[in-house]
Amino acid sequence: MAIFDYADGEALGRIISVDSSNVVVRVDDLERLKRIQVNRLAVLQSSRPGQHLVGVVARITRKAPDIPNIVDEDEDPFDLPENNLVRVNLIGTLLDRDGTHENVFRRTLETVPEIDANCFALEGPRLTSFMQVVSNVDADGPRLELGSYTLDEGAAAYLNGNRLFQRHAVVVGSTGSGKSVTTARLLDQIAALPLANAILFDIHGEYGTLLGDEFRHLRIAGPADLDQGRGLADGVLYLPYWLLGYEAMVSLFVDRTDQNAPNQAMVMSSCITASKRAFLEAGAHADILANFTVDSPVPFDIDSVLNDLVRLDTERVPGAKAGTDKAGDFNGKLSRLIARFEAKRADRRLGFLFQPHAECMDMGWLVQMAHCLVGGRTDQADGRGGIKIIDFSEVPSDILPLMVSLLARLIFNIAQWTPTDRRHPVALFCDEAHLYIPEHSKRDSVDDISVGIFERIAKEGRKYGVGLVVISQRPAEVNRTVLSQCNNVIAMRLTNGDDQAVIRRLLPDSLGGFGDLLPVLDIGEALVVGDASLLPSRVRVAEPRFWPNSATVDFWTRWAQGPSNIDTASSISAWRRQSSR
Repeated sequence: MAIFDYADGEALGRIISVDSSNVVVRVDDLERLKRIQVNRLAVLQSSRPGQHLVGVVARITRKAPDIPNIVDEDEDPFDLPENNLVRVNLIGTLLDRDGTHENVFRRTLETVPEIDANCFALEGPRLTSFMQVVSNVDADGPRLELGSYTLDEGAAAYLNGNRLFQRHAVVVGSTGSGKSVTTARLLDQIAALPLANAILFDIHGEYGTLLGDEFRHLRIAGPADLDQGRGLADGVLYLPYWLLGYEAMVSLFVDRTDQNAPNQAMVMSSCITASKRAFLEAGAHADILANFTVDSPVPFDIDSVLNDLVRLDTERVPGAKAGTDKAGDFNGKLSRLIARFEAKRADRRLGFLFQPHAECMDMGWLVQMAHCLVGGRTDQADGRGGIKIIDFSEVPSDILPLMVSLLARLIFNIAQWTPTDRRHPVALFCDEAHLYIPEHSKRDSVDDISVGIFERIAKEGRKYGVGLVVISQRPAEVNRTVLSQCNNVIAMRLTNGDDQAVIRRLLPDSLGGFGDLLPVLDIGEALVVGDASLLPSRVRVAEPRFWPNSATVDFWTRWAQGPSNIDTASSISAWRRQSSR
């Protein structure tokens, strides 16, 4: 039975202007005009029988009673004295019947309304019935339940799980708006799938509270782990220096302002290549030896590289005259490179990089580590961990972009080199993305390298089964190229004008008015727009099973009632040890 069974007498008004994505409706009855609200839904008669168009009310104006009606087809009706008008942005079509299915909603506009067609308010039982249609669509398909629609809280708001990750997504919101809870809700829904596979880059250690066999918690090794022999089996992850590509090595060790920087980069590359070759020859890896490059993920002896650099920096070669010598080609030109090399190696905060666990220097370790990251839940030896949460909280901020992008590049490269029929898709959740995918980055810096990697994933990841979910409280500070590839937006409350402007640019032109809601959304409420959402709408996000450790501190309550459990001595000790454990 059709749910849009309106009689002509129920019409709010008639259409006086039509373009490709919106219409203007004249409402003569003031009482009926009062029933209409901005951002509510309206129904319009289609030119095809058995179809109705659905739209969002974008603007309402009331005319002055002493001004005559004037309508000129060459002018915008809203610029004329006749302004007892409603602008409706069209968002889809409801078909009374599609094959054997009744009441099917589609995000397409197969027709546009005719002039003088009726417009109706969507409210009461009809609204409830329509929201049920939206909620029940593709009941056997890839449904991800995010929460409930604000328009009708009895109707569940579903996202298409395939389209959400195939076409990437962005989750944004100011501090305290519910962004972390929304992320936890998405992970909760993914975790329920038997072959779930997602990785969350947890920058501040907020998601350690997500428990259960579905979650595997890993953390980048901190200074306290270096002497305790903890490895991958203990949930401690090292990122050994030999995983770094050439550009990353250069950005880490070479000062680009040094006049000898080109020589330093060239020599370092040559020494690393020689050390990798020696490792492969010693291990009889002839198949790799024939085609490896400086970027190949092959272990090498960093001490031998340093010794070669010192030798070249102090090298003396025979002079033109017998019995004399002269400075070598690189004599004295590598001193700053060597100093930076030694300083980085001695920094215990970078122990996960330069003092890796013994197992990390074995060729088989990379297979084990990579399988832990990209394998689905049933692929793991213990049958756990479809969702991998990687804690970066002890990684120094100056190299955080390099380390996060190192893992992202590793995951992308594995997917790229995996045969199509053997790929298992993985979604990357990039928490606090503005810290390592910045809009502004210096050329050849660690930020620039990180941005380049994530731009490539955003552009090409879909082909290799790598999805991207960008999470940030400052979308204005996130790289625009990456954001432009995110075709799904989950926007919580945003109060900053620059951030609002970025999200408005991501919205379709016909839904640009949705951006006006960004500063007034309630905590836990989101605007959801994109390929994964059947109905662009306001959604109240449901509570996840496990809440992240990101709750806002109640200042006034704590000041008034306590408890006061401050432990300054422990805080200073953790600071000095560079470890919270």
